Amino acid sequence: MVSVVIPAHNEAKVIGRLLDGLLAEAAPGEFDVVVVANGCTDDTAEVARPYDVRVLTTPVPSKSAALRMGDEAARGYPRLYVDADVELSTAAVRALATALAAPDGPLAAAPERALTLDDRPWPVRAYYAIWTRLPHVRSGLFARGVIAVTDAGNERIRALPPAMADDLAASLAFAPDERVIVTAVHAVIHPPRTLADLLRRRIRAQTSVTELERTTTSAGERTGLRDLVAIVAREPRLAGAAAVFAAMAVLARRRAARAIRTGDYTTWLRDESSRN
Repeated sequence: MVSVVIPAHNEAKVIGRLLDGLLAEAAPGEFDVVVVANGCTDDTAEVARPYDVRVLTTPVPSKSAALRMGDEAARGYPRLYVDADVELSTAAVRALATALAAPDGPLAAAPERALTLDDRPWPVRAYYAIWTRLPHVRSGLFARGVIAVTDAGNERIRALPPAMADDLAASLAFAPDERVIVTAVHAVIHPPRTLADLLRRRIRAQTSVTELERTTTSAGERTGLRDLVAIVAREPRLAGAAAVFAAMAVLARRRAARAIRTGDYTTWLRDESSRN
């Protein structure tokens, strides 16, 4: 049985959207879905309960604690960890499970990303035009909203210390030949609707990457000027987008400096615009 763990903090607006797609074509009992409503002040748990899922609640508003709670309650493998604000189909869950079925196969898998950008302002679209072309973004398991693991893969990530960038930490826990991106299916990602909310996300990303750099031996690749030059060299039309990306990166680094200086790796700068 495939288990799906969904940490959900104040996700009443979107949890139904995820569960509708995830369970749309699932046979009764095919998936073991555990929704962990953590520290909610809205009706996330009430929205989720009518579905064929188990709903756990905790007053602690912590994603890492919710993941641990859901992990303890989950019954099967492969096991998926899914963010409540993405969209994932029944077919995608099955494809990820199949990718991990071989005894000598990968330990972790994730779907391709499908970003909803058509109605976003130009600077947001420009930022993601560059971000989605970065080599480490294309190959990493992070920022997809979904990570699937085998039993052995689960042991690997359970040994990791709690971190704000839990998906990046999980991605880095596996060598390239131990993980796979299943390009035949995708998770729908909803980017910010405003530049201010994009900046909030980037500040959080900058802070969380720094936390990993200070607490682990590896925090992955940092985007540098060489990466932007290489992208523009291949696609000169993206020169303006590269300028937007660079400006956002510099601004986020400056805004994150205070949190990094004080060691604040718990304040979660949440983008609400993408949930509307």
